[in-house]
Amino acid sequence: MSEYGFNLIDKQEISEYKTIAKHYTHIKTGAKLLSLENNDENKVFGISFRTPPNDSTGVAHIMEHCVLCGSQKYPVKEPFVELMKGSLNTFLNAFTFPDKTCYPLASQNLRDFYNLIDVYVDAVFHPLISKYIFMQEGWHYEIKSTEDPLTYKGVVYNEMKGAYSDPDSALYRSSLRSLFPDNPYGVDSGGDPSVIPELTYAQFIEFHRNYYHPSNAYIFFYGDDDPNERLRIMDNYLKEFSNKDIQSSIQLQPRFTNTREVITSFDPGEENENRKAMFVINWLLTDDTDEETQLALSILAHILVGTSASPLRKALIDSSYGEDLAGVGLDTEIRQSYFSTGLKGLEVNETGEPIHAKEVEELIFSTLRKLANEGIDPNTIAASLNTIEFQLRENNTGSYPRGLLLMLRSLTTWLYDRDPITPLAFDRPLETIKRKIANGEAFFENLLRDLFLNNAHQTKVIMKPKKGVLKEFENKEKERLTSIQKTLQHDELLEAIKDNQKLKEIQDTPDSEEALATIPTLKLEDLEKENKTIPIKVADNGICPVIYHDLFTNEIVYLDIGFDMHVLEKDNLPYISLFGHALTEMGTKKQDFVKLSQRIGQSTGGIYATNLISSILNQKKSAAWLFVRGKATIDHAAEMLIILEELLLDVNLNNKERFLQLALEEKASLEANLVPAGHQVINTRLNAQFSEAGLVDELTGGISYLFFLRKLIQEIQNNWQQVLENLETIRRTLINNNGMIVNITVDQKNWQQFSPILESFLNVIPSEAMPIQKWQLNDYPTYQGLTIPTQVNFVGKGFSLSKQGHKLGGAINVISNYLRSTWLWEKVRVQGGAYGGFCLFDRYSNVFSFLSYRDPNLLSTLENYDLTVNYLQKLKLNHEELTKSIIGAIGKIDTYLLPDAKGYRSLIRYLVGDSDQIRQQLRDQILDTNVDDFQIFGDVLSQSIQNGSVVIMGAEENINDVNLINDLKFQIYKIF
Repeated sequence: MSEYGFNLIDKQEISEYKTIAKHYTHIKTGAKLLSLENNDENKVFGISFRTPPNDSTGVAHIMEHCVLCGSQKYPVKEPFVELMKGSLNTFLNAFTFPDKTCYPLASQNLRDFYNLIDVYVDAVFHPLISKYIFMQEGWHYEIKSTEDPLTYKGVVYNEMKGAYSDPDSALYRSSLRSLFPDNPYGVDSGGDPSVIPELTYAQFIEFHRNYYHPSNAYIFFYGDDDPNERLRIMDNYLKEFSNKDIQSSIQLQPRFTNTREVITSFDPGEENENRKAMFVINWLLTDDTDEETQLALSILAHILVGTSASPLRKALIDSSYGEDLAGVGLDTEIRQSYFSTGLKGLEVNETGEPIHAKEVEELIFSTLRKLANEGIDPNTIAASLNTIEFQLRENNTGSYPRGLLLMLRSLTTWLYDRDPITPLAFDRPLETIKRKIANGEAFFENLLRDLFLNNAHQTKVIMKPKKGVLKEFENKEKERLTSIQKTLQHDELLEAIKDNQKLKEIQDTPDSEEALATIPTLKLEDLEKENKTIPIKVADNGICPVIYHDLFTNEIVYLDIGFDMHVLEKDNLPYISLFGHALTEMGTKKQDFVKLSQRIGQSTGGIYATNLISSILNQKKSAAWLFVRGKATIDHAAEMLIILEELLLDVNLNNKERFLQLALEEKASLEANLVPAGHQVINTRLNAQFSEAGLVDELTGGISYLFFLRKLIQEIQNNWQQVLENLETIRRTLINNNGMIVNITVDQKNWQQFSPILESFLNVIPSEAMPIQKWQLNDYPTYQGLTIPTQVNFVGKGFSLSKQGHKLGGAINVISNYLRSTWLWEKVRVQGGAYGGFCLFDRYSNVFSFLSYRDPNLLSTLENYDLTVNYLQKLKLNHEELTKSIIGAIGKIDTYLLPDAKGYRSLIRYLVGDSDQIRQQLRDQILDTNVDDFQIFGDVLSQSIQNGSVVIMGAEENINDVNLINDLKFQIYKIF
C-alpha cells in the first residue's frame, strides 16, 4: 500500500509498549522509515546512516560534527547551537558508533518538534561543510607566522586526545580492534589522534557523498504526533533525490581458529602504585541477531557479571588479583555481538608485567566450566530473568526519551537488513526462554559451552602501565610536525597562515540577521505561562514525614527512604557513600550477600543506596541525605519492605574481605571516571569552597573522597576493628526514624494497598534523639591544580554571588543559557578547540562556575572566563536573540520526566524549600527577562569574578608550566 510516496512493508502491534509499528520504504529513493505510534508526548525523531569507516582518521565522527555547522536552507555557522539556544527540546544530539551515525532529537512541543526535524534533515542532506568547517571541527595546522612551530588543532582532534588518555576507553578500543581485525570494527570510527591528521578534505567530502544519501538513510518516528504527517514531510525532503546504489553493508568478521593476544600500554602517571595493569578476555559470540538469542545473551550477561553476587564477577573480585571488573561486558549494538570481561588493578613486576594475568585467565575459564558442567544456581537464573523482565516492562530510560532507546534497539537488526520491529517485542522470546528453563533444559549452560568454552574466536588484551606514554605521543607529534614544517615550501606555509586567518575571521564574524532569521523558532506566546506541577501530599504519621505522589506507574511502587546525614560527625562523612554500598552489598546476619542479591533480584526491580546533597534555598544549611531506593510491582511490595527492614537493621558489616572489595571497587570506579567526567570533578572541588553542600559532595564523591579511599584501604588491612567501629557508629546513628523521611510514587489505588504495610515497616525502625552536628568548611587554596596523565585539560573557575545581593532571579537562567551557546561556545570550543565550554549556576547555593571539557588550553580559557564581564557589558542583544534564550531557559525547566523521576524530583524540591509558588515566580522572572538584565549581570560578575577560585586538572607538566609563567601559583595535588 502506497502512502505519501512510501510503501508499507509491515505493520505490527507492540502490546508491550502500547504501540503500533509501521515499517516503510520510500518508493523513489529506497529510504527506510520506521513509524511508532503511541500516546507518549515526548516525541522522538532520528535519522541514521550506515557509515562504516575504512581507517582510523575519524572521518565519520568529524562528519557528525561538521554537518551541524550550517546547511543550504540554514546558512548560519552553528544551526545546532541556535537550536540549543531557543528550543524546548528534551533531547538534541548526534552520535558516532563503530558502524553508524545517528541524529536524534525529541520534544514535547509539536511545532518545536517539526522545527528541529527541518533543521536536522537539511543539515544531513545539504550541509555546507566548507574547508574551514572541516578545519575547525576536524583538524588543521595551527600557525600564525612562518617563524612559529606548527601545532594541530581541532575539536574532534582534542576530543579524541581526551578519549585516548582514558585507560578504560583505550582498553575498549583495543578489545574491539583485537576481535575485528578484518572489518570496520577493527578501526576507530571516533578517530585515533595519531591518524586523524591523515584525513584530507577531499576524502572528507567523498565520505559524505558516499553515505549521506536517502538510499542509505534509516528514519525513525515515535510518539503522539500525526503518523500521516510524518510521511508527508519526509517525502517532501526525499523526493528531490533518486535511488542510489550505496555500498555500505557491514561484512562479517571471519572466525579465528586460535586465541590471539594483544599487549598494549597506558600512562599511569607518577603515582604508579595507584594505577596497575588491566587484563580482559573477549569473545566474538554470534552472528545470529534473532530476538531470542539477543535476549538470552542479555540475561546470561546479567547472570555472569550483572551484580556483585554474580558468579563470574564474584570469583574475579574474591580472587584479590585485581581491584574491579574490567571490560564492557556484553555489546549487542554492532552486527556481531561480543562479550568482554576481566580485571583492572592487577599488581605488576618491575617491568610492568601483570603478575597474575595467567591466574585471572584460568579463573575465568574454570568458573565458566564449572557453571556449564555443574549448572547455574536456579536462584541466580530466576533473579536475572526477573531483573531483565522488570527492566523491559518498566521501560525506564532515565533522562533519555523512551523513543530514543527504541530507535537504537531497532537499529541492532534494521541496520543489517533485518526486520526493525522484532527487537521491540519481547514477550514471545521471553516466554520461550522461560518455558525452556521450566522444562529443565540447560539453556544458559548450553549457551556458555557454545559461545564461550567451545569458541576459538577469543582475544586476550593486556594493558600494562608504562610511564611516559603520553609524553612519548607528544614528542612524536612534535617530531612529526617539525618534519612536516621542514618539507613545506614558503608558499605553502603562507597558505596555511592564510587559512588560519580566514578561519579566525569566519569564527569572529557574527551571523547576519538575515541568516539567523532562517532558523525556525517558537514565540513567547507558544510557551506555557504556568509550570507543570507534580502531585504531592506530605503527612506525618507520628514516626517521620511521609511524602506521597499520586502518579500512574503501571503497577510499580517506587520507594525512597532517606536518612539525614547531619547526625554524623564531619570525620564520618567520607564513609557515607561506601556505607550505602555496604547496606545492599554486604549481606545480613540472616543471609550472605549472594543469597540476598538473588532475593532482591527475584522480588524487586532493584534496591540501591544513593546520596542526595544540595544547598537549601536561602539557607546556609544543606540537605544531605542517604537514600535507600527500591522499586517493585505492587504484588511484591510487601517482600521489598521485608528485605529493606533486614538491610537496615541486620546488615552484616563485620566482613573485612568483602568491605575491602567494595572499597577497592569504589576507588577504581572513581579513578576510571576522572577523564570521562573531568568537568564534574573540578566543579565538585570548586563548590566545596562555597557551601556546606559543596563540602559534603566533595567529601563523599570528589577528589577528597578518592584520597580518603586510598587511606581507608590501608586502614581496613591494618586496623579493621577501628574501621568496623566507625561503620557501626554510622549505622547506629544514621538508621533512625527521628532523622528519616519516606517518599512514595504510585497511583492512589495502589497507595491504599501499600500504605498499611509501609506503616508497619516504619514502626520497626529505631527511634532515638540525635544531636545535629555542625560542619565547618575546609580551607581549600584559591588556586588548585589536580594532576593526572592526560593530553587535555579541564579548567574551572567559580565564585559565590551571595555577597553581591543581586536581584536578577530567573534572568540568570536566561543569561547562562545565552553564554553557553554564544561566548563560551565560540571562545572555548570553536576557537579554543576544547570539546566543551560552559557555565553553571546553582540557584540554591548561589554559586556560578565556568567549566571546560577536554581543553587543550589553560590560561587562555581562564582569560576568556574573565572577559565574560566585558562581553556582557558591551553586548547589544536584539529581541530575537533574547527570545531564543528565554525559550531555551524555559525548555530546561520543563524537561520531560518519567514517573519515578517526577516523584524523586518533587522530593528534592521539598527538601530544599523549592515550592511550586517559588518555582512559578522563577518562571515569571525568566519570561520577563530583558536586555538590561545582561548588563546588570555583567556588573555583578565584575564584582565577583576577581575573588573566584580556580581548579584545573591536567598533566603535571602543563600545570607546572602555568605556575612558571603567571603569578596565580596553583597548589598541586597529585592524583596520579
